[in-house]
Amino acid sequence: MHVVGSHQYPAMESVIYGKPAAEALREEAERLGAKHVYLIASRTLNTTTDEIENIRKALGDRHVATFDGVPQHTTRDAVTQIARHATEAKADLVVAIGGGSVVDAAKIVLMCIEHKIFEPAGLDGFETTPDRRFGPFRNPKVRMIAIPSTLSGGEYNSGALVTDTGRKLKQIFNHPMMMPRSIILDPAITKYTPEKLWLGSGTRAMDHGIEAICSSRPNVLVDAVCQQGLRYLHDGLLRTRNSPDDEAARLSCQLGSWLSAFGLQSRVPMGASHAIGHVLGGTCDVPHYFCTAVMMPSVLRYNRPATETAQQSIAAALGAPGRDAGEAFAAFIAELGLPRRLADVGVGEDRFELIGRNAMLSIFTRANPQPIREPGDVVKILKLAA
Repeated sequence: MHVVGSHQYPAMESVIYGKPAAEALREEAERLGAKHVYLIASRTLNTTTDEIENIRKALGDRHVATFDGVPQHTTRDAVTQIARHATEAKADLVVAIGGGSVVDAAKIVLMCIEHKIFEPAGLDGFETTPDRRFGPFRNPKVRMIAIPSTLSGGEYNSGALVTDTGRKLKQIFNHPMMMPRSIILDPAITKYTPEKLWLGSGTRAMDHGIEAICSSRPNVLVDAVCQQGLRYLHDGLLRTRNSPDDEAARLSCQLGSWLSAFGLQSRVPMGASHAIGHVLGGTCDVPHYFCTAVMMPSVLRYNRPATETAQQSIAAALGAPGRDAGEAFAAFIAELGLPRRLADVGVGEDRFELIGRNAMLSIFTRANPQPIREPGDVVKILKLAA
């Protein structure tokens, strides 16, 4: 067998799991010598639980401020406001505690601090394009730690999705040093996450693994790790649906999210599910955590001619060896009680041409294993999911 490939390790130092978040963060702040720790937290966690207060107490004098107003789909307005606030607080470490929007906000805030970008238009020209993977950012002097409360897995890569609300367009910003230095996995923090968000974000994590296994530039290490990640998530999500208080199952889901993100870490390109999902969120206001549930079976069906062998391993990881991978994933979504069609999330065929045009702007569309050459090819996938 002749195999050619490479594996790239990210600018991440550690993943810490199974330890209370407050204790783990205090130890990390001490290790890094951070004196001004700025928290970007989920509003729910900050206002309805003791978790953020426990973290503030553990940090003591190291804590300088907390921001808890990041909107869904992470807007330019919010992140530039946070960057100004964090700069005024002399932040030397930013900590994201919450879901994907909070984590993405923290990543881009690092760059806004570095470049003194305090107005939304200041991010123009830094976005990733099909011809430019990394924006022209400097290495940030301030880095971040992530404590995720959902499973979407964005904390394991160096990109951030930020919505330009003026243009109703979600854009990718990327730089290797936007990767968190450390990620802390504490299942106790996830018990406040609404069930649909928890389950839906788990399928979003599976998206990373599935698109890595099916990628046009696969990697033997990534394949093995992502297959195990899919198994952890398949098992863990079903267990937490039946027993929400099962912390071992919640940790299993967190580990699955980590392993499924391994492809993104080594820059294995994602494909159509990511491209279309970003447009559904930024253009059609579909919650990010429902995008994989409604799109992945159709993307697998479209990609099957180019990914037959890869899809066999995906079906096996989903506990359905020998079955069609798209059908197996659709059955799993039904078992979780998540939306299954675009119509279920309020997207009708009248939006398909716009979605197709916007999806063609994504770097992931170009990387899809079954070629997508024009907006009409995207519309074919959307019609399968209508």
